[in-house]
Amino acid sequence: MDEAFFLKQLDRPCGIYVDDDDHQTIYIADCDNHRIVKWNYGARHGQVVAGGNGNGNRSDQLSCPTDVIVDKKNDSLIICDRGNSRVVRWSRQNSENGETIISDIYCNGLTMDNNGDLYVSDWVKNEVRRWKQGEKEGTIVAGGNGLGDFHSQLNYPTNIFVDEDHSVYVSDRRNHRVMKWMKGATEGIVIAGGKGGRYSLIQLSRPHGVIADHLGNVYVIDDGRNQIMRCCKGAKEGSIVVDGNRQREESNQFDALRGLSFDAQGNLYVVDCFNSRVQKFDIDLN
Repeated sequence: MDEAFFLKQLDRPCGIYVDDDDHQTIYIADCDNHRIVKWNYGARHGQVVAGGNGNGNRSDQLSCPTDVIVDKKNDSLIICDRGNSRVVRWSRQNSENGETIISDIYCNGLTMDNNGDLYVSDWVKNEVRRWKQGEKEGTIVAGGNGLGDFHSQLNYPTNIFVDEDHSVYVSDRRNHRVMKWMKGATEGIVIAGGKGGRYSLIQLSRPHGVIADHLGNVYVIDDGRNQIMRCCKGAKEGSIVVDGNRQREESNQFDALRGLSFDAQGNLYVVDCFNSRVQKFDIDLN
């Protein structure tokens, strides 16, 4: 297959990061191609910037990466290399190999706070840990009390987000809810879902991507219903901001939503995993 054509394609992507400091460059965790692909604004094809050497555990390989973020301070990518149960750092300066920074972790999602501390969700230990640079063990900041549905527990955490106050938002997938853990808290607060009733606006079904805007509104992928919900501060129920209109491949339909990211203009980028594409939506942030 022609290489340029191959770089126009994705295969079940999962995570996304929009770098507004670099002209809306998009980084995509292209899971089943075992690589991270960089797409410059307006480009017709991507560029492999990590992995892409087949499925494996060598330092130049990835195995089903599910999330990626940019560490601006160190000018590097940090990747959740899920199939290898590790988190790796990959320099953005034409590096051909990654460096393992966390081993033996069943990672799903990544995020970083404004101090440069790294947060990683672990779907087996049902916890989220924070790592300051150089730490070996990290600190539990959400969950870590076994599998369950108490406010001190999680059940298959997927994507995570941290705000300016260092509160951690967790998509608690099998509890069908989003939890907010304030800094230093011993239990979380349910801010969406977790109330039963699959088809109501107070419930979620298998949430995945989660992110908050500058107003503090939380956006979450409601994967079981192929839609994106917005949960505003103080509201008793959520609202649908993007409706997937059942599982199909038309432009207004989704199949297995995963990651979310905003750009500086407030456009929302959505990873449509089983349709192997990323879509951008202009939504009303007010």
